[in-house]
Amino acid sequence: MSIEVRGLLKQYGEQKAVNDISFTINKGEIVGFLGPNGAGKSTTMKIITGYLAQDAGTVKVCGMDVQEYPVGIKKKIGYLPESNPLYSDMYVKEYLQFIAGVHAIVNRESAIARVIELTGLQIEQKKKISQLSKGYKQRVGLAAALIHDPEVLILDEPTSGLDPNQIIEIRNVIKSQGQTKTVLFSSHILQEVQAVCDRVIIINKGRIVADDTVAHLQMVNKAAQTVTVQFDAAIQLGWLETLDHVQKISEIQPFRFSIQNNNPEMVRKQLLLLSLQHNLNIVSLQTETQSLEEVFRELTFKQ
Repeated sequence: MSIEVRGLLKQYGEQKAVNDISFTINKGEIVGFLGPNGAGKSTTMKIITGYLAQDAGTVKVCGMDVQEYPVGIKKKIGYLPESNPLYSDMYVKEYLQFIAGVHAIVNRESAIARVIELTGLQIEQKKKISQLSKGYKQRVGLAAALIHDPEVLILDEPTSGLDPNQIIEIRNVIKSQGQTKTVLFSSHILQEVQAVCDRVIIINKGRIVADDTVAHLQMVNKAAQTVTVQFDAAIQLGWLETLDHVQKISEIQPFRFSIQNNNPEMVRKQLLLLSLQHNLNIVSLQTETQSLEEVFRELTFKQ
């Protein structure tokens, strides 16, 4: 596994910013790291990258302990912090040359050309960083994180300040990098996380409250879910009322019913059996799930 966090603790006085959290991320995984402001996301990322020391617990990156091999793990990690510190008086290409030198990259011009194309900086590469929009400054930070071709990417709010078109472009960059790298990134734009990630980790008040696939979280964090079924002709409502696990039935359109329940898989099976018993034709049958925003609110507001 590329990232292994065990029993991580970070305190500021009496406050536990990160409170005994553990998780692992394997190569080829893109994992969204979510939580309200002050939940401990950025603190955790800084500890993983070696920029902040933990009070207890262990963190390993590519099998190396972060505290034992601080320089070695920085060679393995590409890090885009939330603040994205840049040298504003440098030109874009000049800055990337500087970062390439820090990483002792042999073929610097090739590496610079690669990340400039990857992050869409071609038309801005000869400008001073101070002249760039916030979105393009974010691209420069991402290019710097990618220039040494790291095995692990830690991205803290990578789409901050980008317009919708730029967000899609950076989303595609993250997805392409996730094919060969381990990617952990945080974002407050939950639609982006849902579009890029299969798995999310949600942290609240320093503790992990969820670590699962997006699809499973949408299913299990809702007491009453909805199954929608449409028939090709009128049916007797009493047939639907015989179904188990049903809380409410509503006819939302002619021959189309919304069935609130707490076991959608069982309700779907019962509907199929019902159609066979009464020679009914089901035109459509689907389960409506929560959005990631709803899951996030439920898991963080109830704490």
